[in-house]
Amino acid sequence: MAIDPSNLRIDLDEQDAWRRRLTVTVPAGSVQTERGKIIQKLGGGLKLPGFRKGKIPDHIVEQQFGQALDREVLDKVIGEAYRVALLSQELEPISEGQVEDVQYKPREELTFSISFDVQPVIELERLSGFTIARPKIEVVDEDINRVLERLQDQAGVWTPLEDGAAEDRNLVTLDIQRLEDGEPAGESRPYEVVLGDGEAIPEVEDAVRTLSVGETGEFTVTFPEDFSDEERRGEKQHLRISLQGRKVKENPELSDEFARSLGDFEDVSALKTRVLEDLEREAEDQAESVVRSQLLDNLLEANPFRVPRSMAERYMDSVLGDTSKLNPEILAETQERLRPEAEKAVRRILVVDRVAELQSLGATEDEVDGRVQQIADKSDIKPAQVYAQLQKAGSLGALEREITERKVFDFLKGESTINQE
Repeated sequence: MAIDPSNLRIDLDEQDAWRRRLTVTVPAGSVQTERGKIIQKLGGGLKLPGFRKGKIPDHIVEQQFGQALDREVLDKVIGEAYRVALLSQELEPISEGQVEDVQYKPREELTFSISFDVQPVIELERLSGFTIARPKIEVVDEDINRVLERLQDQAGVWTPLEDGAAEDRNLVTLDIQRLEDGEPAGESRPYEVVLGDGEAIPEVEDAVRTLSVGETGEFTVTFPEDFSDEERRGEKQHLRISLQGRKVKENPELSDEFARSLGDFEDVSALKTRVLEDLEREAEDQAESVVRSQLLDNLLEANPFRVPRSMAERYMDSVLGDTSKLNPEILAETQERLRPEAEKAVRRILVVDRVAELQSLGATEDEVDGRVQQIADKSDIKPAQVYAQLQKAGSLGALEREITERKVFDFLKGESTINQE
């Protein structure tokens, strides 16, 4: 169907935070025309005794289809009127329209309201003159030693012990049976945990420390108040716990041989040099992240604006993932708690995009090609393969955004004072 916009009565209400509400009235003639078309379509496929196919009177078709006919008429007319109203008002929604207050009777005019969000228009009056503190980059020997100890621990080998009491840092094999009135309740379950790493609740770990390999004991344990399952916090259970085995990890010594086993390192000194370089690079990245965060905080404070509710909700959806199994009340509470941070995150995204637009800092084709070439050189593959991988993973847009953000922050840093702590 086609509706002449001049025949519509359109009222636009600009609500808070880029919310818009259109109230549209469609004349009775336009509604009736569409109703007639739908009746003809439905009647053409209807077979009734005493009537030739396609020759069934309109009132008979209306009796046969009743509310279903009214719903189809409303869907068609509201959809087309909404499209025409948006064009006439030069509006581009960024959220699905919510239809409200539908007022309609057959052979009369149709009035409805529909609410939606539009893309925010952000005015940035101040982009410069901020003073930012850049954290000091300092890597000490203790940092290097922690990384080396972690590498040794990752290369460690678990060795079984035939007897003895369980100790912290042992990998223990357990069999746990829940008891009710001293009798087994349900099947026993095997577990394997590193004692002292917090993989089991504290009172279970305490119980295991009293056992030696091959021993079984009965214990009453209480789930802690910070347990992940809120419903089980403070719950008491009577358990039969068997320590079936324990292992101790033997880590390799920090030697030249160990260094060579990790990669292209001649000796421990070369390994330490690489670790130092990696830590300094990480510290530099962290310092840069702090600078960027401060710049954005200053920008948002100097240029406040509100974000559409739908944008914040989409951001929360991306953070929370699949929420279909969550209790609706808990989900609503979680969303309300997350909303301030979600709105702040969306404002940060929007302000970066706006600066890129104002200063023409978007990623160029040559810059994307250059970044792809760097990735190709590092991976020793052809640029075409990198492009194919990025497109398959849907990551090409992320690469372009990475380039754009770097250019935006380089610009912003040049417009402000960055002091080294």
